[in-house]
Amino acid sequence: MRFLIAALAALMAATLFTPAPALAVEPDEILADPALEARARELSKDLRCLVCRNESIDESNAELARDLRVLLRERLVAGDSDRQAMEFIVARYGEYVLLRPTTSGANWLLWAAGPLMLLAALVIAVFYVRGRSRAPKTAETGLSAEEQDRLRKILED
Repeated sequence: MRFLIAALAALMAATLFTPAPALAVEPDEILADPALEARARELSKDLRCLVCRNESIDESNAELARDLRVLLRERLVAGDSDRQAMEFIVARYGEYVLLRPTTSGANWLLWAAGPLMLLAALVIAVFYVRGRSRAPKTAETGLSAEEQDRLRKILED
């Protein structure tokens, strides 16, 4: 019985203290058609708030995010497909508005830069290590007689 009470208490604590996703969609923005509203919510997860930068417009309370949510819903109500609505917003605000930018155009360089730099670093490291292993070994010579005398004089003082 104690185990059951402890399990229920843990479940209640986890439920109470687990943060729920904070959605900033206001009641006056919600569409009457549940299917359109579900589409709008799904699309807004992929749109960046241009003020908050790393939040979707669904999570942001910024005025610009609200404007984007309203614009997206207006486009869906007007009959745009998901793709058309996203293309309209990207055309208006630029590709930066996408949380996951495309890999076309100049963006391919950004997507490829990380792996290319890693590959370049590995090639440089291989050549460096090879060069070090092929370098002639210099034998360490002891102190010359003159250096030994000088050292002895220093130590005696």
